[in-house]
Amino acid sequence: MCGIVGYIGANQAASFLLEGLSKLEYRGYDSAGIAVFDGEKINVAKSVGRLNALQKKVELEPLQGHIGIGHTRWATHGRPSDANAHPHTDCTGKFVVVHNGIVENYLHLKEKLAAKGHKFTSETDTEVVAHLVEEYYNGDFEATVQKVLSTIEGSYALVFLSERDPDKIICSKQDNPLVIGLGDGENYIASDIPAIISRTRKTYILSDGEMAVVTKDSVQVLNYRRSVPVAKKIFEVNWDAEAAERGGYEHFMIKEIYEQPKAIRETMTGRLAKDDSGVIFDELNWTKEYVASIRKVAIVACGTAYHAGMVGKYLIEKLTRIPVEVDVASEFRYRSPLVDEHTLTVIISQSGETLDTLAGLKEAKKQGSRVLAVTNVVGSSIAREADHVIYTWAGPEIAVASTKAYTTQLIVMALLSVYMGGLKGTIPPETSKELCHGLKNLPAQAHELLEDVEAIKTFAEQYGFNEDVFFIGRSLDYAVALEGSLKLKEISYIHAEAYSAGELKHGTLALIIEGIPVIALATQLDVYEKMLSNIKEVKARDAVVIGIGFKGDTEIDKYVDHTIFIPATNKYLTPILSVIPLQLLAYYAAVTRGCDVDKPRNLAKSVTVE
Repeated sequence: MCGIVGYIGANQAASFLLEGLSKLEYRGYDSAGIAVFDGEKINVAKSVGRLNALQKKVELEPLQGHIGIGHTRWATHGRPSDANAHPHTDCTGKFVVVHNGIVENYLHLKEKLAAKGHKFTSETDTEVVAHLVEEYYNGDFEATVQKVLSTIEGSYALVFLSERDPDKIICSKQDNPLVIGLGDGENYIASDIPAIISRTRKTYILSDGEMAVVTKDSVQVLNYRRSVPVAKKIFEVNWDAEAAERGGYEHFMIKEIYEQPKAIRETMTGRLAKDDSGVIFDELNWTKEYVASIRKVAIVACGTAYHAGMVGKYLIEKLTRIPVEVDVASEFRYRSPLVDEHTLTVIISQSGETLDTLAGLKEAKKQGSRVLAVTNVVGSSIAREADHVIYTWAGPEIAVASTKAYTTQLIVMALLSVYMGGLKGTIPPETSKELCHGLKNLPAQAHELLEDVEAIKTFAEQYGFNEDVFFIGRSLDYAVALEGSLKLKEISYIHAEAYSAGELKHGTLALIIEGIPVIALATQLDVYEKMLSNIKEVKARDAVVIGIGFKGDTEIDKYVDHTIFIPATNKYLTPILSVIPLQLLAYYAAVTRGCDVDKPRNLAKSVTVE
């Protein structure tokens, strides 16, 4: 989730490019760059770090010209560095490109291009696109871009600039946002509306499969797959600048909740076999022999990531038959953990900078364990220290309360379990195929869940002023209950606790009194009847029960006061869907209570102290 800007008109391009990128800083980035055509050649300036480093470069060596493109990068392929920063050029420097997303087949394309003599200067997937333009260019810039788009696979928002055809910018999108701002004798391109809202409120919102040719006086849009023109309607932006940064949403948290279908899709990109036969992890490339040598898995994490680890424990044990321990990172290194060279330690951290988690990683390595990091930030401390890394590709998370980072961590846990189980031979081919098929369906199912939230809003408004709420579940549902409880308490300040439903008689029932809300998850069919019995127990104490169950489940409705239904999926994948209503309940409860949703008191996004 990076920032893209473009300008063509009568004014100096660099001024707008830097201004536009500054409006997109909230999205998070690790490097920035711009490219401007000066009338003779394209000049590129880029720098790792914050935008002010780039601004200082441009102040010392101004980039003059009336057409240009710019980018702030959130690393996916290749560490943060000047070389990996966008824009990227071909061998000649005559073609320049910026890109959001992931080119799935870039390694194959890079090998073919290198064999033809192309020289690469970065570790990114994006540079392949620039070299493809060079390779395919036949004098027709538009036709060349169309051919490039038909060659690459994956998700993208792409913007192209050519020294050989310098009176136009070409852009296209697939699964990543791209907006064209309409001016008078000038036009703008951006990945998000905040970059252009100070210049124009008239926009075209590109759809997947569309390509636009932008000049200073015109914008022509076509469906590049069918080569037919598209008549676009002008979208008039009526948000204020602050709301524009949030995409029109009231808070970053709700924006990030709604970004989950895309984040889930991105995290699976390139990691599922096309025939659903298994999981591909090129970044691991483990052997059957290595997986067979693992006698124990230790998962180390904090907070929300710890809850993802609890789901991971269940999946890994079920699908690989390897015992798993899950530790809170702040406790792990103080208990003399029993890890060795036959242990795989999995470190989970959104930021990759959580101090306790980093210390746990170092302790595991000290004891001889191989370490796998699951993180969202390329080049982070945990990513650098680990032996192996799986990136979640969730994009930057601005709100303190984690939502899309958590669901993408769950995706990685599911992918890793299927991958290891496949290598170890503990998953039958039909089970692997069913899980892979279920994973592919998750983005659409998550989107379906987010289409109708009115009932959840109503529940939050009705019960949002309670001072106590309890969550209960069994098996995987218990791990999700813990995360739902954490979300509610951290942003609404309601005292919320999660309990294993089977433990109700061991003390918890003493807290259940008339009118107290209980969120009961009932998605695990192998313990379904027992869960219904637990629901009856709390109803017998006059609790108000909100049930979470599968669509089509008519039984649960008989025993609860309200039901939130999720789409049916494989039992191992239910946590990815069942947590979304809990995130929404927490969000709307916090709104009901007038809390500062994005910045809850006393909390920080990344905990870098003990």
